[in-house]
Amino acid sequence: MIAMPVDIAQTLESVDWAQVQEQVADYGPAIETLRKTWDQQSLLALAQGRVFVDDDTLNAAIAKQVPEGGSVQALKVQSHANGRMDITATTARYGDVELSGTIDEFVHEGDKSYMVYHVRSKNIPQHGLMSWIFSRVSLGMAQRFVGDLDLPENLPVQIKRNTVRIDYSQVLATSTFGQTEFMGHKLTDMLIIKSATPKEGGIEFQTQLDVPDDVQAALMRVILAGK
Repeated sequence: MIAMPVDIAQTLESVDWAQVQEQVADYGPAIETLRKTWDQQSLLALAQGRVFVDDDTLNAAIAKQVPEGGSVQALKVQSHANGRMDITATTARYGDVELSGTIDEFVHEGDKSYMVYHVRSKNIPQHGLMSWIFSRVSLGMAQRFVGDLDLPENLPVQIKRNTVRIDYSQVLATSTFGQTEFMGHKLTDMLIIKSATPKEGGIEFQTQLDVPDDVQAALMRVILAGK
């Protein structure tokens, strides 16, 4: 049983759920998207400002971005207590290629959605492969918060020396999550991600749920009703 913070619990008790039901009656697709993307635990964690995602969960999401039969056969991350995130790609041509570094920025706010990774060590033979790897890692990380994302052919990836910047704002804007509103609020505007910090066994995201209390309570009610 997940204990709710007192302020959220009190807001839930004070909301006229019959009135909320009338307000959301026309939000069937939005409610379906919400229930597929967030559960009670993840919504509470978002509201409280800290979401820890373990490496197994991240790697399962990243695996969805790796096509079968391609030149890269597997792609995995491993997070460490010293703030490093290691990435290993198993390739048909080069075997295992590895890199290690830090996540300098992982941001989603409004129409800005991007990640900046600083490479500390690597044995990747060429930039094309690095772009391929980071496009999939960044979308895999984002999927924990916004559901499935379709990888385009031209996801913007900039590599300058040892700094890699991945912009996934357009992918998110055109996704189901990006096109969905609930009670007059775009889901992409509700969600704020301020940073991502590797810890032992996973990544801790600093987050914010930017909605009024009554909308947050309605979100919780909708998610609970779907259990």
